Amino acid sequence: MADDTKDVADEAEVSPSPSREHSAVSRVPQKVTVGRSPVAIAALAIAVIAAGLAAWALLKGTPETTATNQLTGDSKTRVCNVFATVSNAVSIQTHADLGPDPVAEKAVAGNARLALVGGGEYLLNSVDSGTPRELADPVRKFAYNLQDIGLNALAEVPYSDPIQAARLRDGEASRLQIADLCK
Repeated sequence: MADDTKDVADEAEVSPSPSREHSAVSRVPQKVTVGRSPVAIAALAIAVIAAGLAAWALLKGTPETTATNQLTGDSKTRVCNVFATVSNAVSIQTHADLGPDPVAEKAVAGNARLALVGGGEYLLNSVDSGTPRELADPVRKFAYNLQDIGLNALAEVPYSDPIQAARLRDGEASRLQIADLCK
């Protein structure tokens, strides 16, 4: 009989009978511990890198913002360079002195008028959507003023005319403002 008991005990160890307690335990989800597995460490590293890149992108600005800033800087430089060229051309042509010969005087006057009208148009064409507004508005005002002065000079309105004299004063004030903005 001793052998029969042993066989039953061995059989119980090999194939335990399902019990109510055992089936209840098998239905409870078991706690999964990740520990320090290589996959968990890699996932954490990727998450930290992604968060760092996101923070960097927010602080640096989007590519569109960077491109806009660069375009604005390029536009300002271009407009300021055109302004300097126009200002120089107007100054040279309006202060030229070829002597008292009537033909020379007409040539100087013609070149001065060309510098005023053409310079105003050239300056207007240099302003684009990338030009900062604080520069674009005075440049447009100055360019229109140059054209007004030049066209009225072509119509032989003398500089002593009060309206033409006011245009000249306004033009000089705008020129000084733009020169300051382009520093």
